[in-house]
Amino acid sequence: MCRNTLRLTFKHQSNPRQACEVDEITGQVRVLPVGSAHDVGRTINPVQIEGQITGGFVQGMGLTLFEEMVWDTGRVANPTMMDYKLPGFLDSPPVIHAIILEDPEPSGPFGAKGVDEPSLAGASAARSNAVADVFGNSVRILPMITECVLGAMERIGP
Repeated sequence: MCRNTLRLTFKHQSNPRQACEVDEITGQVRVLPVGSAHDVGRTINPVQIEGQITGGFVQGMGLTLFEEMVWDTGRVANPTMMDYKLPGFLDSPPVIHAIILEDPEPSGPFGAKGVDEPSLAGASAARSNAVADVFGNSVRILPMITECVLGAMERIGP
C-alpha cells in the first residue's frame, strides 16, 4: 500500500474565440483572426506560452478542417504526408491573439499550470460553431472538409 501519495489537480481554462468565412461555391473555410485566452497560473516564460497557445490552436485547426484518414477496404488510402493534409503556414489565421491570464496555482511549480493540451481542447468546437454561424447549420463531421461543408449548405438550401 502506498502512503504519503501526493495527488495534484490542476485547473485548466481555455477559451478560444473564432470567426470564419465560408466560400459558398467551393465550401472552403477560411479562418479569420482569432483570440485564445488561457489561465496559465503564473507566467514563467511568456514567449513559450504564446507559442504553445498558437501551436495548439493551429493543431486544432488541422484536426477540424484538414486531417482526414481515408480508408479503402481496411487499408489507409492516404498513408503518406503527401496524401494526408496538415495545416501549413498559409492555412493558418493571419493573426492569433494569445491572451495569457494569471491565477497562480498554490500546488503547482512556482504557481504555474500546464498550457499544453488546453490550447487544443476547445479549438474544434470554436471552429465548428463559427462555421455554423456562417450559414446557420452545423457540420457534425470532422474534419470539415469542403465536401462536408457543401453538403451542409445544400441541406439548408438557398
